[in-house]
Amino acid sequence: MASLLNRELFNVSGLGLTVGELIAAILVLVVTWVLVWLLKALLGRYANRHPQTNKASLYTLSRVIQYVLFALGAWLALEVAGVPVGKLGLLAGGLGVGLGFGLQSIFSNFVSGLILLFDKSLKVGDFVELESGVHGEVRDIHIRATAIVTNDNIDILVPNSEFVSGRVVNWTHREVSRRQRIPFGVAYGTDKEVVKQAALEAAAEVPFTLALDGKRKPQVWLTEFGDSSLNFELVVWLTADATKRPSAVKAAYNWALHSALQKYDIEIPFPQQDLHVRSLFGLDGKAALRALKLDAAASDADSNPHNKQAPARNDAVDDVHRAIREDAEADKAAPSDPGEQ
Repeated sequence: MASLLNRELFNVSGLGLTVGELIAAILVLVVTWVLVWLLKALLGRYANRHPQTNKASLYTLSRVIQYVLFALGAWLALEVAGVPVGKLGLLAGGLGVGLGFGLQSIFSNFVSGLILLFDKSLKVGDFVELESGVHGEVRDIHIRATAIVTNDNIDILVPNSEFVSGRVVNWTHREVSRRQRIPFGVAYGTDKEVVKQAALEAAAEVPFTLALDGKRKPQVWLTEFGDSSLNFELVVWLTADATKRPSAVKAAYNWALHSALQKYDIEIPFPQQDLHVRSLFGLDGKAALRALKLDAAASDADSNPHNKQAPARNDAVDDVHRAIREDAEADKAAPSDPGEQ
């Protein structure tokens, strides 16, 4: 048995490796991995017992401990294997050249990841908007890249350096509630007070409106005199859950606005041209125009047999509620390890 452990596997420039040294190095790495797992589990248990603790700080601490222990484990494994780290000057010089050329981006992403962990400008759970326009939630910050999950359940791996050197909009950095503007237009001649009443009723119908009175109550702004419409904006403050789903929330308000405008018989304009009819079936002037309008109204009535149908459900509201329930279930089923949340 001793002869087997002392058998030399290879010898390069006076640096040899025996079977026993290889087994010892592997054991050191295994013990390091087990130690990392135990420490992360202890941090997770601490987080569960103290829910008021800052999860972002625990996540940062867990990541830093993981990096330090793995680095120490690798150093001890080399020492146990009989490879003195102090004699690896040539290898260190080669790594330096590699970092200056091929490994430069990898090293930059690693340093950027450490900056993100300590700077706290970006943390797990934040909802961000990338320069490409993609929205998503930060799920994990790895050594090389940060994992972003969009509302369509698409995983995007973004290099850490892009968050440090590029422009990133963090929608939940300071406060989870935010204001959203929903533009819409009505025909000229419409009473703006009626438009405001309809829009406020639409905001009250959508469950994502933060408050109906006070400083953050919904507002209706007349923003522009367009070519064929009076352009308004419904300005609402959103609840925390709705903040992370801007597309579905905007669709929900558009649906409610359309229903409210129909309720008050408010015309939604579209680009059109006036046709001046001189004669129609022997009629002239206003009589011809009146006949044309009556014919068009009759055609519309015939082609829309479901005009009195009950209003349909707002699918966008259902989609956001479903996503909120799924997030809550995922939080309950998530592991207690803060490094994996």
